[in-house]
Amino acid sequence: MVTRAGRVLRAAVVPLALIGLIALAGVVLGRVYAGNLLIGLVVGAAAGSVLVSVAARRLPSWLVAPVSVAAMAGWTLWSLRLAASRAELPGGLLEITGDAARNGIPRLLTAMIPVEPTPDTVLVPVVAAWLAGLAGAEVALRTGRVLLGYLPAAGLYAAALYVVGPNAAPAVGVTVAFVAVAAAGLAAPTGAASAAADPTAELPPRVRAAMRLRLATSAALGVALVVGLVALLGPVVADQVEGRPVDPRRYVEPPQVQTLDENPLIRISGWALRPEQKLLDVSTERTGVAPPASGDTPPGDEPAGRGVRMRLAVLSDYDGVTWRVGATYRNAGRILPAPAPSRDSTVETVRQQVTVAELSGRLLPAVATPREVSGARVAYDPASGTLIRPEGLTPGLRYAVTSAEEQPDSNLLATANVPAGEEVARVLRVADGVPDPMRRLATQLAEDNGAPFARALAIEQFLAEHYRVVADAPSGHAYPNLGFFLFGPRAGGGQEGTSEQFAAAFAVLGRLSGLPTRVVVGFRAGGQGPVLAGDAFAWPEVLFDGLGWVPFDPLPRPNEEPRPVEEDFRPTPEDPPPSEAPAPTVEPTASPEPVTAGDGPPGRDGVSTPLLVAGGSGGLLLLVGTLLLTLLAMRRSLTRARLVRGDPGQRIAGAWREVTDALRLAGRPVGDDLAATEVAGHARLALAAARAETTAGSTTAGSTTADGTTDGPAVDDLAALLNQVGFAPGAATPDQAARAAEVAMAYVHTLRSARPWWRRLLWSVHPTPLRRARRSPR
Repeated sequence: MVTRAGRVLRAAVVPLALIGLIALAGVVLGRVYAGNLLIGLVVGAAAGSVLVSVAARRLPSWLVAPVSVAAMAGWTLWSLRLAASRAELPGGLLEITGDAARNGIPRLLTAMIPVEPTPDTVLVPVVAAWLAGLAGAEVALRTGRVLLGYLPAAGLYAAALYVVGPNAAPAVGVTVAFVAVAAAGLAAPTGAASAAADPTAELPPRVRAAMRLRLATSAALGVALVVGLVALLGPVVADQVEGRPVDPRRYVEPPQVQTLDENPLIRISGWALRPEQKLLDVSTERTGVAPPASGDTPPGDEPAGRGVRMRLAVLSDYDGVTWRVGATYRNAGRILPAPAPSRDSTVETVRQQVTVAELSGRLLPAVATPREVSGARVAYDPASGTLIRPEGLTPGLRYAVTSAEEQPDSNLLATANVPAGEEVARVLRVADGVPDPMRRLATQLAEDNGAPFARALAIEQFLAEHYRVVADAPSGHAYPNLGFFLFGPRAGGGQEGTSEQFAAAFAVLGRLSGLPTRVVVGFRAGGQGPVLAGDAFAWPEVLFDGLGWVPFDPLPRPNEEPRPVEEDFRPTPEDPPPSEAPAPTVEPTASPEPVTAGDGPPGRDGVSTPLLVAGGSGGLLLLVGTLLLTLLAMRRSLTRARLVRGDPGQRIAGAWREVTDALRLAGRPVGDDLAATEVAGHARLALAAARAETTAGSTTAGSTTADGTTDGPAVDDLAALLNQVGFAPGAATPDQAARAAEVAMAYVHTLRSARPWWRRLLWSVHPTPLRRARRSPR
């Protein structure tokens, strides 16, 4: 009985070692997962795969794999169901399995750490652990090659270390345990080894001696080879011990926002024109309310009874034309990373049940800062605290979100400082091209306000007292738009706008004053009921030390008539006009004696006056001709570079720039904030208007349709190609690039032919396209 028990124990050492090695790989990977569910599922997969091979060791080898795969399917489905239940994900098992199979690897490598065990993040580790156990058990148990049977487990362990990368502490203890378990499995004697005698015992003495010498020589060579490899690779391995591991996540693109969501600020004007559009249904519950110590409402906060602010997007990047999200979203589970709250702020919990109605895009509204989300698969950006749903929003989508809303201590705002340095350089950056009046206004507002909060409050009050909110103001927040909003004539539409212009102007003026600012787009939500398009608005935020991001409200108060901007600021030039400059003092001098032409010696005057005039005129004409030829050559070179050089996508973009330059030369420039299809419509109208200005009966530009457009070159085709390049980079073909060049050149020729003769002469030498190409080389 003892002998049989010993044999069973010796036979169980290798299977147990295989299970232990695979389980340790799960432990390594589980360090970046939330909870211990993944480790349990991997251990179950390791034990199941090895035990199936042990139980089927008497079956033919070709039959073991199908049996083990069938068992693997059962364990995997149970694991996915368990993970979906723990994560509270909706949907049937078939739907969950299909989604996990399609997206398992990319979601695993783009998930936020700690990774929540969901079906798509546990599928790959469970299947890999089962296959490693199956392969290792078959090799080690059926063929008796234990060391070779360790290779699948060792490969799984190395893959787990690679996936974890620099996102966890070094796994020194687990690695030592892995080596110890492997050594225990190799050291355990097998039945064959204990029963077998010396294989050379029955050989003749001379043959036995030669055999033993050969074995000793082979062993010595093997030891020498191992020592040499250690000496050669040891320093390289030692240098990598203290190095930072490579993070495989940097090779996988995380979920991206759509173009519609990259700059949601431009949606404010559209929502303002349809204020009754229902976007969401929201139910809000507050717990742990902690009002500010002073009892006053901090700047920008909603007064009691007006509900909460739900953030849709945080815009931190501004290039002088567009505010952009610029966030990096990572797939996340229900529980989101919880950064430490600001030192001098209190936190209250806000729970919301949200049902999507007509809100589109991928951005998911939530009160700042979300901590837990259920009912929807989300991706999260910790830097901004905003959410997206990678699949996009759909009507009827229901989700619950729990947020930790910070309330800054208003007593500390007056003396709070703002951070500086590389960490906040992004929210302090001022793009080139700031209009001088805007810069002088920021300087004026900051002159008498040294403290950061006083500067922010001065900007907020100036905007609230001098400007008007109107729902039908055009969208736009580039420097020219903000300049017209701040300083344009009120009778011509200036000094009024939507919250888009108020928030963007505050953020730019704040950065010019040294304040770290950003723009937030969101909604006002009450306790219960719908959120309408009229509830959408934008507001600025300023970052203070110890208090975090503090919102401000530069919108005017209801029923208050704004004061003219000219009462408090006049954008006058810094240098006085010539009429105000003091006249220089001139000392009287004696009148010079008149000199007659014959007083000097003959020939002293040199060349005659007519010859000087002729020579000067000829030189001037030569200079002008040279300049015109140079401009002509440069313009043609620019056109050739745009239409011929580069890949097809660059050539299509170059053809589009030829069209926009032609519109500018025709006196009908287009803004940079217009979509390609809008520019194409503008181009058709410009062609029709140019043709109407030419001589009656001219058919150079084509006929005009009933809506005022023209049947000239198909600019819409070029716009479609440009959109293809923007949304599907690398998909354009050389034939499409040639078609784009053909359409662009036909349009430019048609538009130029429709201009008066003197404008056609100046068309080819006008320097505007050259200047624009230099400012924007792309």
